[in-house]
Amino acid sequence: MRTISALAAAVLFGVTTSATAGEGLGGWLSGDWYLTLGATGLVAPNFEGGKKYLVSATPIISLGKAGSAVRFSSRNDNISLALIDDGNVRAGLTGKFLWGRDNDADELRGLDPVRWGGEVGGFFEVYPLDWMRLRGELRHGIRSHSGFVADIAADAFYDVTPEVRISGGPRISIASSKYFDAYYGVSAAESVASTLSEYHPGGGIKSTGVGGAITWKVTDPITASLFGEYSRLAGPAADSSLVQERGSRDQFTIGVSTSYRFDFSM
Repeated sequence: MRTISALAAAVLFGVTTSATAGEGLGGWLSGDWYLTLGATGLVAPNFEGGKKYLVSATPIISLGKAGSAVRFSSRNDNISLALIDDGNVRAGLTGKFLWGRDNDADELRGLDPVRWGGEVGGFFEVYPLDWMRLRGELRHGIRSHSGFVADIAADAFYDVTPEVRISGGPRISIASSKYFDAYYGVSAAESVASTLSEYHPGGGIKSTGVGGAITWKVTDPITASLFGEYSRLAGPAADSSLVQERGSRDQFTIGVSTSYRFDFSM
């Protein structure tokens, strides 16, 4: 994990340096920007690894310099600030808000709650083909956990009409032991209180899956979408006693989202 931490710091430093070199921070800030705000309503498992489902909502936030239009975006993209954007390659900072996990659900009784918090890091995306985007995010936990999470996704997209687009592709998520310990670990004390088997996870692949969406450009600034995803828990997540004894490796998500893009200058 020290190697990953050093690599993440180097990537972010390099991105920031390349974005500001030769023009200064003030010069980089001046120009046209966009801010995309929205919300997603979804039906998903009541907790990671759970087998019961509930309705929830999450925000959509994306900020970047205008120039080349963003060719593709996905609901899986977390809050992003693009520092490099030339149309074919985008890179910058990313963050994710994490809701807390209490132990009110019967399956979680006796386990320590997970505090609300977030994850911060960097993202990189590239278009190897006109109809495909590859994106990766590397984030470090704050408050909720102190581990690393890496998400990688490939999406193919096709415009059925100028306003309607279909897209989809595979996803994979990888995490460190400290992440798994927060969400899937069961200490000796928790084992006694919950009757779950004691479990101390390492790091590894968290899940693999596939997702797809239908996106409708209602007007130039307004976008709406219908999406569905399936992921299969793997590695330390799948081996957790919480999943084995009270949950499910199969995780489904369906939902709708809408967003509005604001353009402004600085």
